[in-house]
Amino acid sequence: MTARYQNITNKLPAAAALVLLLILWQVITGWGIVPSYMMPTPVSVVTALVTQFPVIITHAIVTLQEAFYGLMIGIVLAVVTATAMIHIPVLDKALYPLMVITQTIPTIAIAPILVLWMGFGMAPKIALVVLTTFFPIAVGTLDGYRSVDPDYIDMMRSMGAGKKAVFIHVLFPMALPGFFSGLKISASYAVVGAVVSEWLGGFEGLGVYMTRVRKAYAFDRMFAVIIFIVVISLLLMLCVKLIARAVMPWTNK
Repeated sequence: MTARYQNITNKLPAAAALVLLLILWQVITGWGIVPSYMMPTPVSVVTALVTQFPVIITHAIVTLQEAFYGLMIGIVLAVVTATAMIHIPVLDKALYPLMVITQTIPTIAIAPILVLWMGFGMAPKIALVVLTTFFPIAVGTLDGYRSVDPDYIDMMRSMGAGKKAVFIHVLFPMALPGFFSGLKISASYAVVGAVVSEWLGGFEGLGVYMTRVRKAYAFDRMFAVIIFIVVISLLLMLCVKLIARAVMPWTNK
């Protein structure tokens, strides 16, 4: 009971800050300090979210498919790459600098090239999500491998364990915290990456919907979609947290 009470009290400052922000937003827009055509009121945003919810959900299904496919591919590629790098030092020295360099390239600059190469279908969106989600997972997993105490490996080898047994019983379990830390970041990046790629072309998706309402100057609907994306991203991060607790029960307190 004490732990639950402490958990609630720890979240009160953030909740209070959010409420104050909403009140400030309502005051600024409701009193006309900022014109409504530049920033809608929270009430109008909520109204737009409710009235446009069926349309938003229709577009969200497409965006979530792109985010899911890209994230799954990114997870596989990241784990395989990190595992190969930890076992092959030359590969580590060759790939790690390239991975860091790729993060200096703005996502918005890569998206037009992918659309040019792959067209306006789902493929360029998935590819951009893969590029967006790959790095945090790969680096998190790689750091997890590197954090393993060499004494654990030496102890396993002294007991006659081979490389496969060492990997299954020591390296991989010890790398899981780093993997899930990177996955939590990538889960939020996945939706954002899909939306950014949809801005540059497509027929369905939240990014396409945002482009349409922006051209129509319907900023209440624009803010409604932004809030929807934030909620979806937070839910994905929560799912990753719950999965991490189930996979790593020894970290639960």
